[in-house]
Amino acid sequence: MRVPTTPSTAGGRSADEQRRTLLRTARDVADDLAADAIARDQAGKPPTDEAARLREAGLLAALTPPGPGRGTDWRTGCAVIREISAADSSVGDVLARHYVHTWGGRFYASHDHDTGLEEESVREQWLWTGAVRTPAPHDDTDGPDLTLRPRSNGYVLNGRRSVDTAVAVADQIVVDAVCAVTGDVLVVRIPPGVRGVTVEPVHDRLGQRVAGAGEVVLDRVTVALGQVLGRRPHDEESTAPFTALAEPALRLALCHVGLGNAEGALTEARDLSRGGRAHRLPGEDPDLLLTYGELASAAQTATAVVDRATEVMAQVLDTGAQLDAEAPAGVAALVATAETVTSKAALHITTRVLELADAPGLDRFWRNARVLTAHRPVAHRLRSIGEHYLNGSHRAVAAFR
Repeated sequence: MRVPTTPSTAGGRSADEQRRTLLRTARDVADDLAADAIARDQAGKPPTDEAARLREAGLLAALTPPGPGRGTDWRTGCAVIREISAADSSVGDVLARHYVHTWGGRFYASHDHDTGLEEESVREQWLWTGAVRTPAPHDDTDGPDLTLRPRSNGYVLNGRRSVDTAVAVADQIVVDAVCAVTGDVLVVRIPPGVRGVTVEPVHDRLGQRVAGAGEVVLDRVTVALGQVLGRRPHDEESTAPFTALAEPALRLALCHVGLGNAEGALTEARDLSRGGRAHRLPGEDPDLLLTYGELASAAQTATAVVDRATEVMAQVLDTGAQLDAEAPAGVAALVATAETVTSKAALHITTRVLELADAPGLDRFWRNARVLTAHRPVAHRLRSIGEHYLNGSHRAVAAFR
């Protein structure tokens, strides 16, 4: 299969030029997605067409970990995710989880990963998704939902797992499962088309309706040794510093999705106001100016916090296996702060724009924000931030789980 020429594959160009080219591609895709975003949200179908758009534009190949002549650095990858999310946060969600899961070989193999897998992902333009759970502070009394049983040259995998995006259209699904013999928690990748894999899409979601959430059912699925990405430690104390970045990396990527969704809502409401489709006349009502000033400030404040966390995450990812043991807790604190600020801003902005402009489909931003923030309570994040601030890195690691 021929890979489209993208900034990640074109040689002879500076990093800045490659970044600009990739962002231009993202803007073109975003414009295409925005044109029919309302109709696709109303249809709520699996993201088959959306995945094809991302693939044809080269974004699936580009948003993979950086390597010689391929991949994208963390800062640029997040910028692309936010650009797409402003047009359609469901598709941004798909792209965010794709990007983070392509890092799985690095996170769970403690950076001693198989570069051939990343090269194959770029060459074949795979779409990745998955659901890897974090170590629980207490034993799970209900037992694991996914189990592996050793066999010659691999394992047999059984169970079921909820997946938030692209469950019916992904090329690789990344999950963790407990070995029934050794008790080790292994992170594996599953091609959905293999024997024993079925998917059950979720229909009629409140928001993120085009993200393709659902459940993957695994019945005696053969897992070759080459499909094992690495081990997920049982607890925080035994987690390698680079592995500890896996969860905050995903949460930070989703911050960009939420922020992009809020920015898209504010931009659409502004354009409607300028076009005379608002409840008040633009430029003549001081209260209208005050409200837009408040919402724009909230978006810019969230942007500043998210960008700072993104910069620090990029620095520690560049450090790789030599990462200091205390660094992950500091990064997690910044990510928790970004989540807190972004969640509050996104809910506030997407609620208020409904009062400013009257147009079909504007409510999708609020519905998407509700789904994106539903599983990350602000109070829990604030306690985590407080734990890190008061007691330092060593005692804060568990607080972010």
